[in-house]
Amino acid sequence: MSPLLHIQHLTKRYGDNTVVKDLSFDIAPGECLGVIGPNGAGKTTTIRMALGQTVPDEGSVQVMGLDMPQDARAIKARLGVVSQFDTLDPDFSCAENILVYGRYFGMRDAAIRERIPKLLEFAALTHKANAKPGELSGGMKRRLSLARALVNDPELLLLDEPTTGLDPQARHLMWERLQMLLQQGKSILLTTHFMDEAERLCSRLLVIDHGRKIAEGRPRELIAQHLEPDVVEVYGVGALSLHAAPEHAALRALAARVEVSGETVFFYTADAKQLINALNELPGLRTLHRPANLEDLFLKLTGRQIREEG
Repeated sequence: MSPLLHIQHLTKRYGDNTVVKDLSFDIAPGECLGVIGPNGAGKTTTIRMALGQTVPDEGSVQVMGLDMPQDARAIKARLGVVSQFDTLDPDFSCAENILVYGRYFGMRDAAIRERIPKLLEFAALTHKANAKPGELSGGMKRRLSLARALVNDPELLLLDEPTTGLDPQARHLMWERLQMLLQQGKSILLTTHFMDEAERLCSRLLVIDHGRKIAEGRPRELIAQHLEPDVVEVYGVGALSLHAAPEHAALRALAARVEVSGETVFFYTADAKQLINALNELPGLRTLHRPANLEDLFLKLTGRQIREEG
């Protein structure tokens, strides 16, 4: 099947700073592609170019066989977008927000009003139809933004960090709604900082850093490709000495890699049994043995150093 979104050799510069560098990827019908990377990696700029809001310096964007930005109007009629920040109109009720948004697509009021009850039900907001955004919780606002983005029954959804700022309960409810859309055959491009979100929702992942693609594939396949299967986290009194102290060299030799983040030492290994037995002989330490996950992959590929916005 032809991809719904086809991006080839996309490049964007701002002065001497190249924020997206020779980026290529596709999204197939019915697929959720997750785009993950640190702050400033180029995720939002990529979405802006896919929407025609930013013109690339090089490369091309095709959406459903149409060229962006030449066919921007026709493309946007078939897209749904949830931006990183809420753009709800504070003066309109939930139902009115959907009504006004539908008019942007040239939809008749009667057709929009027919869809509003179903969209509010999908967002679990039927009881808030007449409430204004200021009366809603953060999770309700994000679900309303998603419902509003579905008013034109789009084939492809572009979601830029849709659950940022939500508490765990609200995030799980949002995940449930996104899973429902995927079961209906919708395609989704999702940027996120939450690795559990990416692993739950995405059939395929694109990891970018400094505007470049550094990995692409299915979540579990990427983990198996780049990481040892077992991780042992060690913290407590004397844990940090395990990373560099000469007397613990034999212990470190039991792992393929040893890393430190904050007060925790991470041992990556193909067989944790011997390592755990050795750690148990050291007093004051606490250990957590778990399988390698997507967060480990993210940190290995992009580093543990915190990057500020801007």
